[in-house]
Amino acid sequence: MPVIHVEKLDHPGLEIFAGLTEAQLRNRKNPSEGLFIVESPKVIRTALSTGQKPVALLCEERHLTGDASDIVEMCGDIPIYTGNRQILSELTGYTLTRGVLCAMHRPEQPEISQICKNSQRIVVIDSVVDSTNIGAIFRSAAALGIDGVILTKTSCDPLNRRSVRVSMGSVFLVPWTWIDGPIQQLNDYGFKTAAMALTDKSVSIDNPQLCDEPRLAIVMGTEGDGLASNVIANADYTVRIPMYHNVDSLNVAAAAAVAFWQLRKRN
Repeated sequence: MPVIHVEKLDHPGLEIFAGLTEAQLRNRKNPSEGLFIVESPKVIRTALSTGQKPVALLCEERHLTGDASDIVEMCGDIPIYTGNRQILSELTGYTLTRGVLCAMHRPEQPEISQICKNSQRIVVIDSVVDSTNIGAIFRSAAALGIDGVILTKTSCDPLNRRSVRVSMGSVFLVPWTWIDGPIQQLNDYGFKTAAMALTDKSVSIDNPQLCDEPRLAIVMGTEGDGLASNVIANADYTVRIPMYHNVDSLNVAAAAAVAFWQLRKRN
């Protein structure tokens, strides 16, 4: 494996770790050439174990034979850029989490039909734009038995660097894809949709009918305004989480965790 010692910030090849924005890494014009960045040894190991393809590694010198020694072996014949902590901090603009970054090819996303085919519980993320919330929702989805995640294109990219890190690699454990058009198209795949919203017509999340649904899509809305009125109107159910002490709502990531647990598949 080629180990390249970095002494200057403009060393060729380093731009993927510092010079490119998330949008440039994603490369919408040529999706097959898109990249994403994974941070910290634990998350990188999860990504590699699920078949993600590494492109280059950026690693503090001391970790080459320490915390990242197994990752170096797992990555095979890719460029490994290394240097001291100061140089790498100046390059990236922050101290690396556990001293390791890995650039990887963006995987091809499955079709909605593939996500739905053998699923009983999925979550639809509608216009959630905070990368931390996206990561937290994925982590809860993986832990609490959600079979797949579908995102509207107005939502944050799950392969955003912070989303990946907050999810602790869960974005690689649960299949996900993007949706075009109305969420109600999930009815075509046998799903009832449950919009999480506080309205006069909403039913409590502990309503037995919800858990009895063989296939349920839990729809979570944006951080500030929640779900749009047309999404709520077109849902099969509108569902509320009972609140106390005059609290009117939870953060979307917290609400998602509650919903995933309460509405989980029972078999």
